[in-house]
Amino acid sequence: MKYIIGLATVALFSSCSIYGTFKTPEVQSAQITGSSNHLPDSALAIPGWKDIFSDPILQKLIEKGLTHNTDLQIAQLNIEQAEAVLLTSKLAYLPSFMLTPEGNISSFNRSKASFAYNLPVNAQWEIDLFGKLRNNKEKARSVLLQSIEYKRLIETQLVSAIANSYYTLQMLREQLAITRLFINNQKQNLEIIKVMKEAGMQTEAGVNQATANYYNTCTSEKDLSMQISTLENNIALLINGAPEKIATTAFSKELSLDKNLFNGISLTALSNRPDVKNAEYKLREYFYNKNIAHAAFYPSITLGGSAGWTNNIGGMISNPGKILLSAIGSLTQPLFNKGINMANLKIAKINYEQSLLSFNQSLLNAGVEVNNALIQCQNSNEKTALRTQEIEANEKALNNSLELMKHSSVTYLEVIYAENSLLQSRLLQVSDWFAGIQGQISLYKALGGGAN
Repeated sequence: MKYIIGLATVALFSSCSIYGTFKTPEVQSAQITGSSNHLPDSALAIPGWKDIFSDPILQKLIEKGLTHNTDLQIAQLNIEQAEAVLLTSKLAYLPSFMLTPEGNISSFNRSKASFAYNLPVNAQWEIDLFGKLRNNKEKARSVLLQSIEYKRLIETQLVSAIANSYYTLQMLREQLAITRLFINNQKQNLEIIKVMKEAGMQTEAGVNQATANYYNTCTSEKDLSMQISTLENNIALLINGAPEKIATTAFSKELSLDKNLFNGISLTALSNRPDVKNAEYKLREYFYNKNIAHAAFYPSITLGGSAGWTNNIGGMISNPGKILLSAIGSLTQPLFNKGINMANLKIAKINYEQSLLSFNQSLLNAGVEVNNALIQCQNSNEKTALRTQEIEANEKALNNSLELMKHSSVTYLEVIYAENSLLQSRLLQVSDWFAGIQGQISLYKALGGGAN
């Protein structure tokens, strides 16, 4: 036993590397975004989804999704599974016990039967001098942390998806309302043109053009209605509910999201994104996996012993039981092992380098997504003012065309062109509104979401 401990002590001083502790690689903000002008350096917490999505109907949908979504439930089960693995790795530090009772009855030439029994309790305890158990425990902890971050990622994606679908539904319903308004106007204009044709003020071609334009807009109404129904079904799927009509609040041209909520968010917040943290913990897992591969080159030290009660194959009365005690220590030193240990170490190092590249790439992806979301928000604000002026000009053009058609020889073709231009401008105005909201949803998602 003394020899084993002494040999282990000598080997321990040559194995310090397998006790290394993982440290997150440092990445400068400039490496992530290429600029520090977008977001300040002061670190503020990312607003929670309830602060960003204040619409009460939307909040209820999100809460229902977070409670019933299937993907989230699976993610929670993955966490519980990882917790069980971590518990197992912690229990590996404790000795293991095994009870193996034995007994038999023997009789020769009809002599009195003799009973022999043995009740040993065996114990084994691996001494973690070379970090094998510790590294396995840290690896299991890394897997658990990955599972937790994966659930956070699913939550952020789910909240963003429900919010995006909800505001898309608002947009489509507003576009449907605009389209139906134009259908009514076109129907009235068609009746006017028919009267003017009978009075000789319009041609049959003008009536045909007005009729075709009217039915074309009616077709657009059907398309929008179908998109609304499909989207309602998709929202029901996200919240794991039955398909039903999804209510929304009344449409407002003002953005429903407060763009000032994101002011003061630091670029360092990107490192807390669930996908970035997941990549970090994956890197941590491979770091400890590398340590485990290193530890395989060092001996395993196991202490074992047994204690029990036996009658030493004697008579049940004449030979009472005895207590048996034994202890043993073993040292298993790996030799060549057919090069398996060397190959495992090489693979572990490659996996670590690959995960390091993935971690850096996840930070770069985060920076690009934040920049894209900021550009989308800024572009939407600039387009809103321009679109308002475009609508005003198209309204004047349509009114002028209608007056000219009633009092001159202007054909209905010019009216159709003016109507379509105004319709498209009104629909695009709603799309611009949605693009602004979508940009802020994308920014919320790009920054990693926030706590409830």
